[in-house]
Amino acid sequence: MASDDEKVTTDEKVRRSVARTVGSGAIALLLLGGLGAWASLGVYQLDPGQAAIILRLGRHVNTVGSPGLNWHLPPPIEEREVVNVAQIQRQEFGVPTGADPEADRRARLEATMQTGDNNIVKLAFVVQYRIQDAFAARYRIASPVLTLRDAAEAAMREVVGRMPIDGVLSERRGDVEGEAEEVLQQVLDGYDSGLLVLAVQLQEVQPPDQVAAAFDDVIAAGQDASRIVNEAEGYRNELLPRSRAEAAELIEAARAYREAKVAESTGEAARFLAIAAEHRKAPDVTEMRLYLETMEEVLPGVEKVIVEPGSTGVFPHLPLGRGEGGIR
Repeated sequence: MASDDEKVTTDEKVRRSVARTVGSGAIALLLLGGLGAWASLGVYQLDPGQAAIILRLGRHVNTVGSPGLNWHLPPPIEEREVVNVAQIQRQEFGVPTGADPEADRRARLEATMQTGDNNIVKLAFVVQYRIQDAFAARYRIASPVLTLRDAAEAAMREVVGRMPIDGVLSERRGDVEGEAEEVLQQVLDGYDSGLLVLAVQLQEVQPPDQVAAAFDDVIAAGQDASRIVNEAEGYRNELLPRSRAEAAELIEAARAYREAKVAESTGEAARFLAIAAEHRKAPDVTEMRLYLETMEEVLPGVEKVIVEPGSTGVFPHLPLGRGEGGIR
């Protein structure tokens, strides 16, 4: 009996040990599964143009901008907020929609601005922007859109207030856009808004209704002046190359004439020197020859007869000239 009791006791101990081992393994697997499931809550994927703001117990620790799979400590230790930083957004100013009278009234007030020469102008414009710093745009300012609208309106009024109405209407519209963009970006950077201004574009600029017709005439006159200037520029661009070509042709012709005259004069000088040398050797013969050649040139095609001084008559003799009309 004592042996059976000892055997039963040993088997019972083995079963209990196995049961404890299996139970411990199951609990460990459950714990690992739960831990894995909890850790998987920190896995997320970012598309191109997205950024994730990582908050650890409510405090900003990182901003992730690399696309693809990423991981952070699972909630509630760390949490994330995904922001689209590549999307180009736009806000319109001074553009009535016609749907809401109150909104249209605010749009007209936005569009009415005073210029530097104390005139009133109606100006509608568009601001294009995107998020540059996801955390700053989300947590530094309470309302990014309202802040942008207020800052854009203030920047445009500042720039328009420094310029005359003629410049705003036509002459310096590009300067208005560029300066307004620069001032707006400075204001937003001062607020640490995290917004990047891409462009400020004027949509419609109108003078006061009372003088709209006169300003239209001024703008039309300015356009006519620009057209006439462009036509004159075109005529000048057409005339100058032709004039330059004619001048170059005249210069080349003058140079050729000069070279020909120099060559001709050089030849005449050489001929004269040669005749002078012959004259020194035989003055009488050379002078007679020059005389005869000169007479032949002065009286071309005329039959010539040479009579010696003191001769009593003229006798025919064979012609000595070179062909018809030669010297006799």
